[in-house]
Amino acid sequence: MSAQARIDELTELLNHYNDRYYQDAVSEVSDQEFDFLLKELETLEAQNPTLKRPDSPSHRVGGTITKSFETVVHKYPMLSLSNTYSEDELRDWDDRIKKGLNGASYEYICEIKFDGISLSLTYENGVLVRGVTRGDGTQGDDITTNIKTLRTLPLKINQKKTNTAQTNLFGGSTIGQNFEIRGEGFMPNEVFERINLEREDIGEDKLANPRNAAAGTFKMQDSGVVASRNLDCYIYQYLSENDEFKTHEESLIALKNAGFNVSESYKKVNDIEGVIAYINEWSEKRHSLKCATDGIVIKINDYAQREDLGFTAKSPRWAIAYKYKAESKSTELLGVTYQVGRTGAITPVAELKPVELSMTTVRRATLHNADEIKRLGLSIGDQVFVEKAGEIIPKVTGVDTSKLRDEATRESSKVCFPTNCPACNSELYRNEGEAAYYCPNEMGCPPQIKGRIEHFIQRKAMNIDSLGEGKIEILMEQGLVSDVSDLYKLSFESLLGIEKVHIDENTGKERKVSFKEKTVQNILDGIENSKNQPFSKVLFALGIRFVGETTAQKLAAYFKTQEALQAASFDELRTVPDVGEKVAQSLQLYFKEDKNLKIIENLKLAGLKFEAENIVLEKESEALMGKAFLYTGTFESFSREELEQKIDSNGGKLVSGVSKKLDFLIVGEGAGPSKLKKAEDLGVKMINEEEFKAML
Repeated sequence: MSAQARIDELTELLNHYNDRYYQDAVSEVSDQEFDFLLKELETLEAQNPTLKRPDSPSHRVGGTITKSFETVVHKYPMLSLSNTYSEDELRDWDDRIKKGLNGASYEYICEIKFDGISLSLTYENGVLVRGVTRGDGTQGDDITTNIKTLRTLPLKINQKKTNTAQTNLFGGSTIGQNFEIRGEGFMPNEVFERINLEREDIGEDKLANPRNAAAGTFKMQDSGVVASRNLDCYIYQYLSENDEFKTHEESLIALKNAGFNVSESYKKVNDIEGVIAYINEWSEKRHSLKCATDGIVIKINDYAQREDLGFTAKSPRWAIAYKYKAESKSTELLGVTYQVGRTGAITPVAELKPVELSMTTVRRATLHNADEIKRLGLSIGDQVFVEKAGEIIPKVTGVDTSKLRDEATRESSKVCFPTNCPACNSELYRNEGEAAYYCPNEMGCPPQIKGRIEHFIQRKAMNIDSLGEGKIEILMEQGLVSDVSDLYKLSFESLLGIEKVHIDENTGKERKVSFKEKTVQNILDGIENSKNQPFSKVLFALGIRFVGETTAQKLAAYFKTQEALQAASFDELRTVPDVGEKVAQSLQLYFKEDKNLKIIENLKLAGLKFEAENIVLEKESEALMGKAFLYTGTFESFSREELEQKIDSNGGKLVSGVSKKLDFLIVGEGAGPSKLKKAEDLGVKMINEEEFKAML
């Protein structure tokens, strides 16, 4: 079978599996089989990049680097909506609708207003060809590469399925081949929480809210990172020159049946009282949805009536947005606790008298840092206002000044950020330009040690799921573990028979943890199996500050070995995608510490992998045979992984540094100056991307 035929076959098959999974909730194949077929397709596409189809499922995993986003003029302007927070203003708007339609009967469609980023998506011949941000409403940024990572968004319309579904519904009216749709791109709440936990785990500042996180992610240059964040999109509008539908409801049903992700929360109502009932119904219920919301959008259902009502200069007359007011409640501040993270960062947490907020009971809320405590001017016993940031994270927003106690009482219970670590009493320090305070006692502060071990065993790192927070605490108390390398020294005899009684903070009930034979064997098996984790996972597991999962993958792919990474200069580190100044500085500081090098040496002796596994690819040609290559910077036609595969599949050899043995340095945008200078000094030939492609 030719490469083209196999690529077509795999593309159709994998798109079918995706459609069945995301539209019909049916898994026709196992995850392993799907991943195997996808890897085969990716390999074929890397070897034959001109044969890659625009609807290829490999777009879902990203990997393309976009240095700048082209500005695109919207075919249909993306107008904003008028807003209101008042039911009375809604009724006034309804009166204007009645007047504008001269008393004719009408219907409204009510939709949840999802809090994300507005997107315009264009399909030609049934295939997604462009995804653009709202921008200023007239023009936006082309982010097609990132849009294609949305797994619930069809890259190609299943026209047979669409025609069948819509013939049954509308007597033959179908979605066309050429159309534009509008949607709201968002970051699901659970993804937002996961990313913030990961950022906290590696010492990064938390993201402010899901909306800002989504907007920032959609505009990232590396679509591989975008794909890893599992963004989603709800479709809410269909636009075409052919007027396939008479009502908005018809178009939503058609879009849903065509495979688009249309929220089922919308409702058709007959009058403004129905609208207000819908608003009240979802006032609390919206908090159960998987993404942040901030209101309700109300639209006239009939398209002909929309034409009659027309537009103002900025917004349509036939639609309006009702905004919910941010829910804020007052409760008593019972105390402030200070958590010590894996990186030593001290995080203040408000302990509150329980209060119901957005369908949950809130007992604790973030106070962010010392500066925020000072700004709020808190005292224990104050009545404080609590809100949910992005309807997810509880935070204290201020003191209820109408319920202030006398000044002397407040002064005696004033909240002051500690000067010493609450766990080990070490004096705290603060880096210039950072908000957080840190405990410097990395090797002796129990919460930091425990946090590093918990980070090390997590699923995305060494995946030792037979251990957990409680068991690690017991191992530390028993003196069996003081750093991650000690896990590989544990034996059956040292673990068997260990017991500890835990008391549940909420119920007060006792719970015994016992290390019996089966438990011990599971722990040891999990530790042994972790030795199969690839270098990128091991690198992430080390817990180097600012080095997240994606950054670890790129460092491992670029440097290949721990030795090469450890020896890399600051400028060499900066040439790796996602590695900025603070990441490069953090890496160099980590590898300067003898205690860290000792842990790495112990892990090597235990059998962990500190070298990346090479993927063996089918050879395209011998055009680069016997030639040694190195690259620096980013490229138009290749991701770094694709460039490495291209060198390998054409007989070339990729080396890790500039030396006299290097034949060609491929220079892209943002090339590392140290590599360029060294290549020039050694007389190494430097070529650009086009010259490299010509060699093939």
